[in-house]
Amino acid sequence: MQDTLLEMRAITKTFPGVRALDDVTLAVRRGEIHAICGENGAGKSTLMKVLSGVYPAGSYEGEIHYDGALAQFRDIADSERSGIIIIHQELALVPLLSIAENLFLGNENARAGVIDWRETNRRAQDLLRKVGLRDPATTRVEKLGVGKQQLVEIAKALAKDVRLLILDEPTSALSEGDSQALLDLMLELKAQGVTQIIISHKLNEVRRVADTVTVIRDGQSVSTIDAGGGITEDAIVRDMVGRSIENRYPPRTPRIGQTLMSVRDWCVHHPEHADRQVIRRVSFDVRAGEVVGIAGLMGAGRTELAMSIFGRSWGQGITGTVEMHGRAVDTSTVSRAIAAGLAYVPEDRKSLGLILEDSVTRNITLANLPAVSRGAVLDERREAEVAEGYRADLGIRTPGVFQQVVNLSGGNQQKVVLSKWLFAGPEVLILDEPTRGIDVGAKYEIYGLINELAAQGKGVVVISSEMPELLGMSDRIYVMNEGAFVGEMPSHQASQERIMSLIVRE
Repeated sequence: MQDTLLEMRAITKTFPGVRALDDVTLAVRRGEIHAICGENGAGKSTLMKVLSGVYPAGSYEGEIHYDGALAQFRDIADSERSGIIIIHQELALVPLLSIAENLFLGNENARAGVIDWRETNRRAQDLLRKVGLRDPATTRVEKLGVGKQQLVEIAKALAKDVRLLILDEPTSALSEGDSQALLDLMLELKAQGVTQIIISHKLNEVRRVADTVTVIRDGQSVSTIDAGGGITEDAIVRDMVGRSIENRYPPRTPRIGQTLMSVRDWCVHHPEHADRQVIRRVSFDVRAGEVVGIAGLMGAGRTELAMSIFGRSWGQGITGTVEMHGRAVDTSTVSRAIAAGLAYVPEDRKSLGLILEDSVTRNITLANLPAVSRGAVLDERREAEVAEGYRADLGIRTPGVFQQVVNLSGGNQQKVVLSKWLFAGPEVLILDEPTRGIDVGAKYEIYGLINELAAQGKGVVVISSEMPELLGMSDRIYVMNEGAFVGEMPSHQASQERIMSLIVRE
């Protein structure tokens, strides 16, 4: 039996009006990979902030025992000195600095205030070799993809002599290939004796790498499952949501009507490189009551297609036509696209979908202000009524509609984005990675909402990197590769193998 490196005993953390953690206990054995699972808002990130010193000793109840001694971390720097390093979901790298500069930022190789760049780059290259990254240490971080940036973050942790590495949703923004490479690296680090905690909603990844799984629900630790006894996704889901989800995708009987939207010969060039065509003669249809999936690997052009259609928010030299009910419409600006009956829920909800420092109320009404105004004056009572309605209908978990959106969990933020566009009254909704970074319980609620929208006769386009999600939710699937559609099939004829064969064949 491995000895315990970390034990968190009866951790309780309260905020005004909210008990975020309630008597949580966590024990992590030396050299293991320990997964923490739970719905959005369950308290996972709060627990890790307690551990890493973001919430210092004295601001919570309970005890942390680390490496056999009582630990009372005052801040992040204090926990890092003990070898506890956390890599957040939103990466904390400086884009305009080199890899080497990022690795040793605040921990520079210097003598008498002068940095030894030769030693810095040499040590950086050694660290990059350990994480399997072959780019020169002098490469600026902005030149790297998200997958490589994750490896830089891990290399940065190794530079600080990490003993306990915490990864918060490390694969949420990665492609399938990058995700597998990162999981392989975690197993390599485990073999080297590095203890790891992973927070993840991707249960197949948890099953692959975790030795132990702790499930947190509503701020309480409800179960700990040892891999030796077998970890099943159904058991984790049951403990996460407090009930069994027999079918991950709620049943729906499609009632598909006439064509709502048609896109014809859509071509888009890169916004900075006019000679580079990113979208090549794409044509597709969306019918009333239909859920249309768009499959493809990262970089296939799916997001660029959606953004270029919705107000030409991406690209230049755009040609082609968009028709609604058989008549050409102008979607050349966001306001015109909204007026034409389109809505777009972006992949990056925090940067493109929400004003994080504003309230739930303001975010929900933002796309349809005339509906909550009298002339040029906002009716704040009407705004609040609208927000309360969507809060109840979509089950947005928030202390109140005047709460800042930044304080909500990922799943509830996504519900606010959806509420905003539902209030705008669209006929066709384009949902770009609608369940990215949210847990299985919240996913089920989003799936139910998609089904409800289709039942109302709206057309729904779902872009997703999770093929089981597309297969489980779509009526029809388009396959995209290198900026073009390379296949179309009804969902009952689709499979992951058939979709991948279309991509590879091209």
